[in-house]
Amino acid sequence: MSSENAKTSRPANRLGQEKSPYLLQHAHNPVDWHPWGEEAFARAKAESKPVFLSIGYSTCHWCHVMEREVFEDAATGAYLKEHFISIKVDREERPDVDRIYMSFVQITTGSGGWPLNVFLTPDLKPFYGGTYFPPEPRHGRPSFRQLLERIVELWGQRRTELVESAEELTGRLRAMAQQDPGNSFPAGLRELEGAGQTFLGEFDPVHGGFGGAPKFPRPSQPLFLLRYAHRFGDAMAKDAVVMTCDRMAAGGMYDQLGDGFARYSVDERWLVPHFEKMLYDNAQLLQLYLDVHVLTGDARHGEVARGIARYVLRDMMSTEGGFYSAEDADSEGQEGKFYCWTKAELSAALTPGELEACTVHYGITEEGNFVDHSHPEPLRGLNVLSIVEPNLSGEHAVLLANAREKLMALRAQRVRPHRDDKVLVSWNGMMLGALARAGVILDEPACVAAANRNADFIQTRMWDPATGTLFHRWREGERDTVQLLDAYANLLAGLTDLYEATLDPRRLGFAVAVAESMIRRFHDAEAGGFWQTTADAPHLLVRSKEDYDGAEPSGNSVAALALLRLAAICDRKDWREAAERTVRLFAQKLHQMPQAVPHLLLSLDFLQQEPKRVVLVGDWTCGSTASLLRTVHGVFEPNRVVLGNHGPVEAFAKTLPVNEEFTRAFCCNGTACEEPTRDRKRVRAFLERREPSEGR
Repeated sequence: MSSENAKTSRPANRLGQEKSPYLLQHAHNPVDWHPWGEEAFARAKAESKPVFLSIGYSTCHWCHVMEREVFEDAATGAYLKEHFISIKVDREERPDVDRIYMSFVQITTGSGGWPLNVFLTPDLKPFYGGTYFPPEPRHGRPSFRQLLERIVELWGQRRTELVESAEELTGRLRAMAQQDPGNSFPAGLRELEGAGQTFLGEFDPVHGGFGGAPKFPRPSQPLFLLRYAHRFGDAMAKDAVVMTCDRMAAGGMYDQLGDGFARYSVDERWLVPHFEKMLYDNAQLLQLYLDVHVLTGDARHGEVARGIARYVLRDMMSTEGGFYSAEDADSEGQEGKFYCWTKAELSAALTPGELEACTVHYGITEEGNFVDHSHPEPLRGLNVLSIVEPNLSGEHAVLLANAREKLMALRAQRVRPHRDDKVLVSWNGMMLGALARAGVILDEPACVAAANRNADFIQTRMWDPATGTLFHRWREGERDTVQLLDAYANLLAGLTDLYEATLDPRRLGFAVAVAESMIRRFHDAEAGGFWQTTADAPHLLVRSKEDYDGAEPSGNSVAALALLRLAAICDRKDWREAAERTVRLFAQKLHQMPQAVPHLLLSLDFLQQEPKRVVLVGDWTCGSTASLLRTVHGVFEPNRVVLGNHGPVEAFAKTLPVNEEFTRAFCCNGTACEEPTRDRKRVRAFLERREPSEGR
């Protein structure tokens, strides 16, 4: 019997009733796991036991390793059951819970990551935590069993000290969550210029990207640098982003056969990825490559954008229209096995000419360039495909195309990595907006169709119009009840992109409803900014206003920019004020630590002048509207909006004269509009024209 079959032959624990793929992966562990909820908390208090809280996600490689090494051990499970109340949390379903305890581990250890393992008092206050713990002492880390025994000893002999420490540390967490509502720190062009210089100071001129290994794409940073380059005329910033995009796309972090990006590169060269693919990464990178393509006109970047879209529509979209969350790094228990090739495998599959073309193009060697050291029996001679020689032509290009077709067919016969098939509204909002833009910029109707299907899916299954409630997770016909700013903010941003790509008034109406509900549930009218959770969210030690733009931009950053754009489309001064106060609340961080808030810098940039408005007056479904939309989206002018004259748009747009035969463009600044035109060159010239308020 295989280890997996042996595992699932055991009775399921409480996690067997959950919908999260991550929790279900642990449903047959010999650990008495509880999901996050009242039953576990009540037991901890009744039995006066500490809580062992373990947080991860289904495509997390080191989560798999710790499960295999530790949580599959029956003796460990029995020890946990005797001395602890054990709780498993999917960080993707509950980023609010994860944020609290990740902050604790970061301030007490100086670093963080997943799996996240934290020990709490029965009232959920943390007193010790870390990330991966091995089954045996290793590299200065205690074994997990040693750690458990030490915690039990302290809980029995020095409980008062642990509780006092937990109280003190919880106080620090609450203090960290506070912002100064009277913050009068200025934020403007100086902060934009300073942030651009700071980011360029971190640029890697050899390999592209920012910082060293491991190297994350963190798209908010290059997205801001493109706006910085546009505003200040800094060619160096533009070149840094273009080089970064070129190197990422040529590296092993990009799936050279099946498209799409892995989460990050373990080296500084973008060569060897951590193979898991996340929906949120690919959504943001699709936006980045679209911007670079529009700015440079280079077809290479458009092809990468097409590749990302192709991957998502092929592998990450459900028949109902939802986008799945992620694909695993591991296949058959070994990282990268699905994606990598030995030279012997290639030799057996390809003709000599095809093999030569592959060897030259992808840099194939006998020894390979990747070994999965986390596995007790690592595979040898594996090659991560990366583009070493891009300029194959003539017969070699034909041979390479033939080889790629054969390798894709062979790869399709391999055991695919696990796919996390839950649908998260926050990440779906990111992807539907990116696909909408891709459809209009690249003239790919399938992308717009997919974005529309996704918006319909969310509006039908994840939105309650009677109460204005947006739910966060959907899987197997069920949605959760969690209320998160990230879901509202990212969907709002995506719907705004979709509206600007189609001018469909139904999408704008949905966006307006989401904006109003987001303001009502999360906005702090007194101090400014947005809470991550609603006021009635249970069992959370801290209610915070997230501001860190990491692998995903924060809810505050996304909400601010989306509201600014929507305010310009609908002429809603209250939304603009809410966005301005959000930027102002974090102004000191914009000045002192711009690296922490690159996505919020996009809002600060948008605030520097009235956005240009292109109002397309006529039938929003007709071909002339679509042609003008492609023109507008084909110009790199991030601080503009495009709107029609139907639905809840600004009142001024509805007063513009309609020609029944064709759509015309009104190019407007403030309340002044140029003569209406059908000439796409005039529209482009308007968008490309520099205004006196821009730049220095």
